[in-house]
Amino acid sequence: MVLAPNQGLPVSDGEQVNRNTWVGKLQVAWKTFERQLVAYNLEVRGIQRVEPDERHDLRSLGYTQIAVLWFSINLAANNITLGMLGPAVFYLGFLDSCMCAVFGMLVGILPVAYIATFGPRSGNRTMIFARYAMGWWPSKLVVVLNIIVFLGYSLIDCVVAGQILSAVSTNNMSVVVGIVIVAIITWGITTFGYQIFHYYERWAWLPQLVVLCILAGVAGPKFNISSISEGEGATLAGNRLSFFGLNLAAAITYSGGAADYFVYYPEHTPRWKIFSVTLIGLSSSFTFAFILGIGLASGTLTDTAWKDAYGVSQGALIVEGYRPLGGFGSFCGVIVALGLVANLIPPTYSTGIDAQIIGGWAAAVPRAIWNTIGVVVYTACALAGRAHLAEIFTNFLALMGYWVSIWIAIVLEEHFIFRRKTGFNWTTWNQQKKLPIGIAALIAFLIGWVGAILSMAQVWYIGPIARLVGDYGADMGNYVGFAWAAVIYPPIRAWELKRFGR
Repeated sequence: MVLAPNQGLPVSDGEQVNRNTWVGKLQVAWKTFERQLVAYNLEVRGIQRVEPDERHDLRSLGYTQIAVLWFSINLAANNITLGMLGPAVFYLGFLDSCMCAVFGMLVGILPVAYIATFGPRSGNRTMIFARYAMGWWPSKLVVVLNIIVFLGYSLIDCVVAGQILSAVSTNNMSVVVGIVIVAIITWGITTFGYQIFHYYERWAWLPQLVVLCILAGVAGPKFNISSISEGEGATLAGNRLSFFGLNLAAAITYSGGAADYFVYYPEHTPRWKIFSVTLIGLSSSFTFAFILGIGLASGTLTDTAWKDAYGVSQGALIVEGYRPLGGFGSFCGVIVALGLVANLIPPTYSTGIDAQIIGGWAAAVPRAIWNTIGVVVYTACALAGRAHLAEIFTNFLALMGYWVSIWIAIVLEEHFIFRRKTGFNWTTWNQQKKLPIGIAALIAFLIGWVGAILSMAQVWYIGPIARLVGDYGADMGNYVGFAWAAVIYPPIRAWELKRFGR
């Protein structure tokens, strides 16, 4: 960095700032704002690699912080409402729902923990790391899909929070107001970066754990744990497989941002420790939230008040579970709603970073601006889709999980087959000619998508392969997409390396 002559304004080498134009004045104002953020030890970095000498030591960000981070993120009402779909949408009994949810999640978090280990190792954000397998241009497709996923999850979080706050107020407050409240809080935390983000997540889990344990204690006696699944044979197997895949998709989509949150950890942080504590944080929080949601939905089969509440919204069912506690129960409902901010923060933060990877023009726009645009977009979408949460869950989550599964197959093979001996040169993160061309990755990615489409089972489309299982099909898009990409990638990548040398 150099200083613009006589102005004291930091600019990039070779960049000239004309303070007499409106663009120049805007640049000066923004740089002044960034300097103020730095003065308060807040983050202004975008997609630039965090060099080894810029990392924090483990005394400020330790392994416990990783587990706590993931625990805070996932101990949220959106995962409770996801668990509800087992009994409510797939007609599964309590035990079936719990088994499918927990084991589906356990499969889904393995890639998340794996990708998280590349944060300290590379100092690069997740979608920058994607360039090392996908290549410069094909990786932009992955970036766009990742942004869509994060905006979609944020939309769901906002709607659930709005539903809960509206139900707590006995519908005197519109869902719209609740959506706007949590969106504004999230914007305030994520705009100012990594350190505020980590500090918030360090403590966000505590009130959530307390109020959710209270919910389990109050509502637990009404859980219909003896409920059994409807259907038989292939139809029942298809419903189990679809719900298993839905929970797998909910977990695996964190892979697209998992490295983002640990780029300031020391370069030689043991990978197995990052992997292990990530699994602990994710599995414990997901399991608690899923089973709580499954229990609430199972209770609608025997309790008419709960059934009526679910007919209003998933958030209203959570509030109904607190009903015996009166005013204190309403207070707990508010805490549950505001707890969704913890789940909103990671996708909002990562969206602001990922947008800069789309192109050179996008990288010139500061992360905080993209962050703000992302909040505006998903808030507007949440306002438009607030009455269709279950449909968004079942159609969007599974669909968005497909591409992540395909991408993970490519990354795994690039790492363990083609980079096993040579490793990655992390300093070339922004040098197009030193990164893979991406022919093999793009072909494998597209063929994997074909397999996913043929094997998907959604309300609006059931693929011919999925249709073979039961009356309603079985969603196998994640598994088939992963397998097809994994089969196609190695031979084409071997040819690509022989032909182009990168």
